[in-house]
Amino acid sequence: MTPERTWIEVDLEALLANARTVSARAAGSRLLPMVKANAYGLGAVPVSRALERLDPWGFGVATAAEGVELRAAGISRPVIVFAPTLQALDAVAGADLRPALGSLPQLERWLAIGGGRPFHVEVDTGMSRAGFDSRAFPAVAARVSGAAGFEGLFTHFHSADSDPRSVPVQRERFAAALAALPTRPRLVHAAASAGALIQPAAGDDLVRPGIFLYGGAVPGWTPQPVVRWQARVIETRWREAGETVSYGATYTAARRTCFVTIAAGYADGVRRRLSNAGAALLEGRRLGIAGRVTMDMTVLDAGDREPAPGAVATLLGTDADATLALDDVAATAGTISYEILTGLTGRVERMYR
Repeated sequence: MTPERTWIEVDLEALLANARTVSARAAGSRLLPMVKANAYGLGAVPVSRALERLDPWGFGVATAAEGVELRAAGISRPVIVFAPTLQALDAVAGADLRPALGSLPQLERWLAIGGGRPFHVEVDTGMSRAGFDSRAFPAVAARVSGAAGFEGLFTHFHSADSDPRSVPVQRERFAAALAALPTRPRLVHAAASAGALIQPAAGDDLVRPGIFLYGGAVPGWTPQPVVRWQARVIETRWREAGETVSYGATYTAARRTCFVTIAAGYADGVRRRLSNAGAALLEGRRLGIAGRVTMDMTVLDAGDREPAPGAVATLLGTDADATLALDDVAATAGTISYEILTGLTGRVERMYR
């Protein structure tokens, strides 16, 4: 069925190629792909089904509801819920998911309801976001290791992409926590995309790639593009020099020009920071965004050439010989690739190839 307004095309073969790159770099570690936030906006169920071809150990999500969605779709591999609230642990247990626990209240609650089901424990080695403080972990190590279902210990690197020197520091703290356990758990993991590619470590049982799978760059590593985002042209209009565009009249035509209105706005995920700064590709040309991005529509300055009827603009990806790369769009919007992808709303149709 032809999309009505705006859509993304997800290249599943490119996604798998990116996953293979991580797997090859982290030889000896199995994949635990992160499919949280609807697989970074691309569709958790179709992405997970595609990744099944690589025989991952399991999948990572943030919430119990995300794990329930995978179970309902027939995904039977282990699913770790990495950000469960205390109140969500019943749902985690009910859907045969594995929680990532980072506090004594969480641990005690899970041991009361989990029935010996598997769980993982997070050690905070410097992120200061979640997990048992690595300095205090020895005091709870016996309680953790003696608990039925204790399956894995993990940590999370805070600056593997921007400050590689921080990784050995965090690894040393994690090693000390691991040494506090009387026996090594079955699964140990630490690295996400940047850690797995920039500083892979022997001994990790799992790696947790995220953004690199979906086309987000890691320093020194360029993924295959996975997403192309397009929107239909709604209308075109010619305006004379001096006429303005959109709310606030922040853009003024410098000459007689053709303004092109496309069917995507900030309610679809077009960042408002791209107003008068971003661009789209149309018939092989890079056209600047004219005026403020609005809720449902965005205007492009097409200069002296009117696009053909039925034309389609590209907001992300490749059109002819021109490309708007994910990380470049994010930089122009003053954000990161993660936010561009997860900001794609439900109005943007997903198509897979």
